Amino acid sequence: MSSTSNFAFYPQDVAEPATDERHVALSYLDDAWTEALRDGLDEDSLVQAALFSALRTLVETYGEEPSAKYVESLATRVRAGEYTLIGQRQ
Repeated sequence: MSSTSNFAFYPQDVAEPATDERHVALSYLDDAWTEALRDGLDEDSLVQAALFSALRTLVETYGEEPSAKYVESLATRVRAGEYTLIGQRQ
């Protein structure tokens, strides 16, 4: 895959039916996250490990330059509230 359009994952997509593969994947990750917290892992450590793992896989799958362009777009999306849960906006 070489298209950065495959990177798109917007919060409204999570609300789609559970048959959406991304929704199912997010459920798996949420379950693993909860289990790791129950086991006493520090949430900051989980965040760092998850980001590293995701970025490593992006680079492996799409290459360095397309991955870098995608990561550059994240700052704007974070500021726009795309990753903020309703009621938690600061």
